[in-house]
Amino acid sequence: MNNNNYQIYIDCGFSKLRASAFHKTNLNERINVESKFLFDHTEINVEVQKIITSLEKKTNEYIDDVNLMINSPKMLSIGISISKKIDGSLLEQDDIQFLVQEAKQQISTYYKNQKITHIIINNYKINDIDYDYLPLNIKCNFIALDILFICLPGKIIEYFKDIFYTFDISVNQIICSSYAKTKDYEESFTSNRNISFIDFGFNETSVITYNNNKITCLNVLPIGGNYITKDISKVLKINLEKAENMKINFVNDGVFSLELMQEIIFARIEEILKMCTKSIKLSSITTNSYKVILMGEGSKILNNQYKDKISIAYDLDFLEETKEDVCMAGFALGMGSNKQEVRVVPKKQIKQGFFVKFFLFFK
Repeated sequence: MNNNNYQIYIDCGFSKLRASAFHKTNLNERINVESKFLFDHTEINVEVQKIITSLEKKTNEYIDDVNLMINSPKMLSIGISISKKIDGSLLEQDDIQFLVQEAKQQISTYYKNQKITHIIINNYKINDIDYDYLPLNIKCNFIALDILFICLPGKIIEYFKDIFYTFDISVNQIICSSYAKTKDYEESFTSNRNISFIDFGFNETSVITYNNNKITCLNVLPIGGNYITKDISKVLKINLEKAENMKINFVNDGVFSLELMQEIIFARIEEILKMCTKSIKLSSITTNSYKVILMGEGSKILNNQYKDKISIAYDLDFLEETKEDVCMAGFALGMGSNKQEVRVVPKKQIKQGFFVKFFLFFK
């Protein structure tokens, strides 16, 4: 662990990078920066360098390591129930670690291209009694764990690690961005026992469902805000950059009518929300109604004034988030705010020197 005063969290969105430096002893002191909009990753190394250089100058520290928040259209959640008979002795942490390790081995065997980023124990069944958390000083004859694994493709993790390693920066933690955000925001909706978050991204839409404050499923649809941009570009016969600008601003530019813009945008949103609704139904463990929260960069073209134009079978609200909110959610989760989660400790990369760092700091 380095002796820096700041911890760095970077949200690696496909269309934009957001970064925050959090002071280790004064949590009210933080520095936020973000990249320009990215249609592709041809300039991502340049944008990463700008962010690192900016943070180093503002914190007056070399950055040796970072924590990355990542999403992917190919990320997934896997639920496993695993059990063990015990001889009636006191239940120990080693018993839990044994079961978690055995479950991890099953994931690694059957999902070779995925890397585990989060391990969440949703339930401890001890002697046929359910517990949210591991009880102390209890004699046990039988224990079963309900574990949810959240995984990201190994290729996307290595892709981002290699980018930062180019600047002699190692990666401490890999965090699923959608999960971190919903875990942080979910605490604001404690009155809703059943809630689903729809995180509307650039290339994907994540659907994260909670029952009784426990995450039960994370599903990903390989469709996002970029599809709306492409629809606008195709129908109006304009380039993608202009289409993206029109989508974000959502105003009448004097050439194309606002009504036509709304028709294009809402047609695609209706399609995505129907797919999300199907995902929520399939992953639901209860028939009770759900509160649905629409969030993410792609949802910014909408707000509560357009609720009546959106047809969905659930109580729907919009959550506006800032770059500070996104990284703060990652920081909170990284610092262990979720007591049901088992910490995943990544392997450290071997670093080769500081000359690149020295150059970037004075650039």
